[in-house]
Amino acid sequence: MTSILVTGGSGFIGQHLVSALVQQGGQVRVLDIRSPNSALPQVEYVQGSVLDRALVDHSVRGVDQVYHLAGHPGMWMPSKADFHEINCRGTEIVISAARKHGVERLLHCSTESILFRQSASSDSAEGTLLSADEMPGPYTRSKMLAEQFAVQAANSGFPVVIGTPTMPIGPHDCNLTPPTAMLRHFLTGRLQLYLDFIVNLVDVRDVAAGLILTMERGQVGHRYLLGGESIPLKKILRLVASISGGRRVQIPVCGAVAKTAAAALEFVADHVTRRPPSGTAEGVRIALRATTLSTRKAEHELGYAPGPVEPALRDTIAHLLRTAH
Repeated sequence: MTSILVTGGSGFIGQHLVSALVQQGGQVRVLDIRSPNSALPQVEYVQGSVLDRALVDHSVRGVDQVYHLAGHPGMWMPSKADFHEINCRGTEIVISAARKHGVERLLHCSTESILFRQSASSDSAEGTLLSADEMPGPYTRSKMLAEQFAVQAANSGFPVVIGTPTMPIGPHDCNLTPPTAMLRHFLTGRLQLYLDFIVNLVDVRDVAAGLILTMERGQVGHRYLLGGESIPLKKILRLVASISGGRRVQIPVCGAVAKTAAAALEFVADHVTRRPPSGTAEGVRIALRATTLSTRKAEHELGYAPGPVEPALRDTIAHLLRTAH
């Protein structure tokens, strides 16, 4: 029986991954700062932060594989320095402990938000990425630096593979990750302004299966994009309206207007409410750079086979409508 540690295993992707690993017969331990929404009796849960070196060291001891999913997925935090602490330094601590204890294999979970082309002719999922300093903001910078550390570990001989989900949706997203928060936003209000851009949505259950395939079959040091369908936001909004049955007036805006509005929302969040805004300047910059992403490498090398995204979209909307009352 394979012994597995999943950091961030109580999160949205994490809980689906943990369920899949248990179904495959894995002996699973979860390290997460949050308690699980629905604990599985077969799983050992350790509550704490990946910034706690002693706790990480204890959690890694005796496991064969580590799935490192812990991180902050949103675009806003009261202290911007926390992005680097959680996403980057947390990754360094987990990988260092895994190396110390001779873990057989480690998967680092990255994000499609750092996949920007160096040139129009290159494939952002496969080619050379922009540097950390060229990232759109503190979140993407922290995730870029974390991935660079994972690649460096692989280059030095430690068996690290990288799984890169796009925007997962599906049931049981109780903490509202950015894709689900976006859908909830467009389920409320009759008048809605939106910036049309390419969104790659994927069923979270396909992401969980893809992470396991990456761990089992991925080449050390390689990145595997785990996405679904690249769809213009305008089309997604039509699907949301059709599925939910609501009538809304939706008005597209240009990038300049979106940037200004997001900057104002973020300023209020930073200095007044201290609560996550409905949009951030970094989020708009990511959207303006977004392009169609390819999963060819994961499909060819891993056997990754994501299904259509509409059923997951229906599941997500149904969940949001149920929990809204």
